[in-house]
Amino acid sequence: MTENFEENIGFLINDVARFLRVSYDRKMATIGLTRSQWLVLSYLYFNEGINQSEFALILDIEKAPLSRLLYRMEMKGFINRKSEGEDRRIKNIYLSDSIKPFIISMRDQAAIYRKESFSILDIKEQKILRDLLQKLKKDLSTKALDNIK
Repeated sequence: MTENFEENIGFLINDVARFLRVSYDRKMATIGLTRSQWLVLSYLYFNEGINQSEFALILDIEKAPLSRLLYRMEMKGFINRKSEGEDRRIKNIYLSDSIKPFIISMRDQAAIYRKESFSILDIKEQKILRDLLQKLKKDLSTKALDNIK
């Protein structure tokens, strides 16, 4: 069987994601955020209060580099890390009050960017794409968790 690069679904998904990231990187760079920073802020927007270990898994980043990134973001006043349980080593991560208005603006820009990026697809096609990607994500994440156990 001869494999066709242009029809390889893995490459297609990767390339679309890469193009989306690179374009969004450029938009966020105009407001002074790196990819790592906007990614952390976006994930925290939806997962505020998550602990660092769980956050490292979601972001697929080793704990030590994530800890350094979070430290730098904490020094800039973007986030707060708090020990809330009995184990003082476990830190939960929160958006700082001062960054929240900025995050809302950033999320508004992201919505506009998504609308522009996917405008070639009609609403029905976007829903089908989203549903299929969610189905794949759920299955692959279940398999990944099974492999960890």
